[in-house]
Amino acid sequence: MTASFLQVQISLLIGIALIIVLTAKYKVHAFFALLLACFVVGFGVQMPVADTINAVKDGFGSIMKSLGLLIVLGTTLGVLLEHTGSTRVMAAWILKKTGPRHAALAMSITGFIVGLPIFCDSGYIVLSGLNRSMAKRTGISKVIMSICLATGLLSVHCLIPPHPGAAAAAGVIGVDFGRLILAGIAVAIPVMLVGYAWANLAGKKIIITDDDFEEEHEEETKQKQPSAIKAFLPVIAPIVLIAIKSFLVIDKQATGGWLNIFSSLGDPVIALAIGVVFAFIAGNAWRKEAVGRLLQEAAEKAGGILVIIGAGGAFGAVLAATKVGQHFSEAVPLGSIGILFPFLLTFILKTAQGSSTVAIITAASIVQPLLLPLGLNTDNGKLLCVLSMGAGSMMISHANDAYFWVITKFSSLEMKTMLKVYSVATILMGITALLMVYALSFVLK
Repeated sequence: MTASFLQVQISLLIGIALIIVLTAKYKVHAFFALLLACFVVGFGVQMPVADTINAVKDGFGSIMKSLGLLIVLGTTLGVLLEHTGSTRVMAAWILKKTGPRHAALAMSITGFIVGLPIFCDSGYIVLSGLNRSMAKRTGISKVIMSICLATGLLSVHCLIPPHPGAAAAAGVIGVDFGRLILAGIAVAIPVMLVGYAWANLAGKKIIITDDDFEEEHEEETKQKQPSAIKAFLPVIAPIVLIAIKSFLVIDKQATGGWLNIFSSLGDPVIALAIGVVFAFIAGNAWRKEAVGRLLQEAAEKAGGILVIIGAGGAFGAVLAATKVGQHFSEAVPLGSIGILFPFLLTFILKTAQGSSTVAIITAASIVQPLLLPLGLNTDNGKLLCVLSMGAGSMMISHANDAYFWVITKFSSLEMKTMLKVYSVATILMGITALLMVYALSFVLK
């Protein structure tokens, strides 16, 4: 296979365009779009069919090996937290501590914490009833409350594992999950605050007086809820364990019984499994059929995510086989672009096709062979690269984004309001995240 740089460029552009058109316009599942793109790129650079198939198999298998259990356990944790009512308990506890006056900030913080293990769309649906109730009780605009919750959830969804985009990017690029979680939280906090500030600023200018924004899910409050400690523990425990392991890894000479134990407990798979156990403990009067149903739901959810991530890994393997990194390093001074390149690439993909997960998985596959010419082929450089892609995957959320419509539907907001407040918020959040990544790059030098 001797493909010219022009061939590689054209094939790559056609492959990306195919993914965007199939997923955005024709609503084809991302797995099939990515898989088809593998063969389009392979054919475009004159790669033998057998070699393309082998690359697809190797890429798919490699990403499953590193992420399969993590995604399944993370999805299971989210499903259990929803079922046990832990998410609502956490939200109620935060609202109690902040008080009605700061209810909007409380919703942002709630979205941030609940969003750590739960996908943003699921988290919004689960908390929408509480959000409606608090807006009615406090008199705060439903626009402000809804966008605060939505941006709080989004701030962690794009940056922190076990969310599939960040997890897949970490697996493809080769980033330690513990370091990514810690750095991602540091970046996500100011991002959340920017979303909160913009929701307050823009939401005050929009007056909505309708009667359909009423309290919902009142029957849920009659069920026995877990205590605050039991509700928070499944979320906090895995993060703490993974963080401890990350600190231990810094001192590679450190050994000993306790260190070995914490190193094992801090493995992301073990840590999330412990979180799942705590989530079960938070529940009350478990019935066999309920457990079976919830675990099946979690497995089915995880399966849909895993096939997309696997196809993304396959696409990356095909791109690596084309030696796209070598071609670009010889033709384009990528070193002068650095972490801006993965941000812009992911931003374009997200805006064009709508899914943050698909955008960051696709971008990671493209960027991985370019790490050396981009000057990001170090542990810190790879970390910054993944965070940069996470920043790009936040923006711009609009009518082709499923999460956009979840917010619209469950908050009864008009399209015009969503575009003026939420879509603009995602732009500000993405830019803030990029600035934080640049600031972090000076700290990690």
